[in-house]
Amino acid sequence: MPRFLPLLILVLAGCQSHTNVHNAASASPDEEFHHAADEFMAGYLAWRPDTGTALGLHEYDGKVTDYRAASLSAEHSRLKHFDNVFSNLQSQPLNARNRYDLRILRTAIDGELFKFDDLAVYTRNPMTYAGAIDVNIYVKRDFAPLEQRLKSIIAVENQSGLIFAAARSNLVETLPKPWVETAIEVADGSADFLKNDLVVAVRGLTNESLMAEFKVANDRAVAELRSYTEWLKTQKLPTADASFALGREKFQKMLRGDELIDLTPEQILEIGVRELRREQQVFADAAKKIDPTLPAIEVFRNIQKDHPAADNLIADTRKNLESIRQFTVDRKIVTMPSNVRARVEETPQYRRATSFASMDTPGPFETKATEAYYYVTPVEKDWSAEKKEEWLTAFNFYTTDVVSIHEAYPGHYTQALWLNASDATRTEKIFGSYAFVEGWAHYCEQMMLDEGFGLSGSPNPTAAELVTAAKYRLAQSDEALLRLCRLCVAIRMHCQGMSVDEATKFFEDNCYYQPKPSYQEAMRGTFDPGYLYYTVGKLQILKLRGDYRKQEGANFSLRTFHDDALRHGMPPIRLLREMLLKDSKTWSEVL
Repeated sequence: MPRFLPLLILVLAGCQSHTNVHNAASASPDEEFHHAADEFMAGYLAWRPDTGTALGLHEYDGKVTDYRAASLSAEHSRLKHFDNVFSNLQSQPLNARNRYDLRILRTAIDGELFKFDDLAVYTRNPMTYAGAIDVNIYVKRDFAPLEQRLKSIIAVENQSGLIFAAARSNLVETLPKPWVETAIEVADGSADFLKNDLVVAVRGLTNESLMAEFKVANDRAVAELRSYTEWLKTQKLPTADASFALGREKFQKMLRGDELIDLTPEQILEIGVRELRREQQVFADAAKKIDPTLPAIEVFRNIQKDHPAADNLIADTRKNLESIRQFTVDRKIVTMPSNVRARVEETPQYRRATSFASMDTPGPFETKATEAYYYVTPVEKDWSAEKKEEWLTAFNFYTTDVVSIHEAYPGHYTQALWLNASDATRTEKIFGSYAFVEGWAHYCEQMMLDEGFGLSGSPNPTAAELVTAAKYRLAQSDEALLRLCRLCVAIRMHCQGMSVDEATKFFEDNCYYQPKPSYQEAMRGTFDPGYLYYTVGKLQILKLRGDYRKQEGANFSLRTFHDDALRHGMPPIRLLREMLLKDSKTWSEVL
């Protein structure tokens, strides 16, 4: 496994470090690749220390990205340099593993350059800075004593002035209005978190001098965030426009760079629309099995009433999660690389404003805070009875189990267990594909129901059992409809001129969401065009599974396929096809 070089070599992203790659004239191509890969990854994390901390590499604790213009320019140049280095190495006779890692690194560089040059996240997206004071990692995981973690929080907060000075300097005159509006919300939310929830999270510390230092740094960071919000409202919002769309050419570039997909946006949209219509029929058919006298959406709203009592929410979720895990074992869905369970806990108070249910897994290099938490947000005691009931409907037994499949077994948590336990290289553990990670979890929702989850396993299920299975299918189909709408909206907004209002109505009409969440989904699409990858990744995995089944014939087993899919890190699924399929003619058939 390649190791990191000392960071001092790479902090200076100038000619000296660039020369090092080429000085080893006597090195083999594989040795030269290892040297270049180590150097690239160390520099990558040195510029993105929050990523290093999240991965479990705590030498990056307390550090923040330098957003000043000179730093941005240096990092851009460094990315371009290594793009050239790896491009040259691609023509060299590397061994199969290094060639695989090289393509992952080139994909990662393509993605970062796309952020600089096409998404323009540092010059056109004010959200980049609104969320830059992110200290959640230091309170949500106990990887070090609280006193040590608080020192890192203080160090991060003390950089707030530099961050927002860089924001005011870097951002161009006219910004996309949806991005400004969202940045204002993010900055206000960050300020509220620091002022209230963060204070609650660290209040157990008894070191008075450190707490006094924290108060100064925290108050300064809150003030900087409030000032940034006011600047956005008065200086940027009045001149903002609707110019958020990437355009077809850049969208195509995103598909190729991120996921090695050569299909055109129009071809993917055609697939998405076809799948949307098919899934709407699945939704309608499932509802008809439950109650043929009501419209499908009314049937779904009725099953939402079947939820745990407020006092039993965590206990019931915990019990059901264990049943889901046991189903994967009994049905030989996937090998569980560890018997360590994800812990079902109430969402910490400081995260409840933005979280319904979430999986918090440790980074692949974390050695201390190795627990994984499946957080569920309970009702608050001071809520009205009506608000409590409304909240609990989202935790109906059927939807909650589908979400648990996505988040834990065999979704994100299982995938993280495989990543940690596998012999994947450092490259494969650091860089992941959006389509693979979210596509895998989304694929699991449908796959588990296809394999009989929700049924007793009896060859002759009763009428009541069939109704229960239909309720699960209705909940799973509702999740699929949302992701299909994201696919259609992403392409239409960024390639065909769809407005935010039109996108909002599309969600209302096609996945039956209420106006407020539909608007939130539309707004996300303006700055996250990659949210089409939930569905794209799911469809890619289904296609790969079908081709793998044909290849293996009578030897096919679902568990073997899933194990093989998870043992190679988190690659673009185009690369995974090459790893799992022997016939090169099928490699590029991603959908």
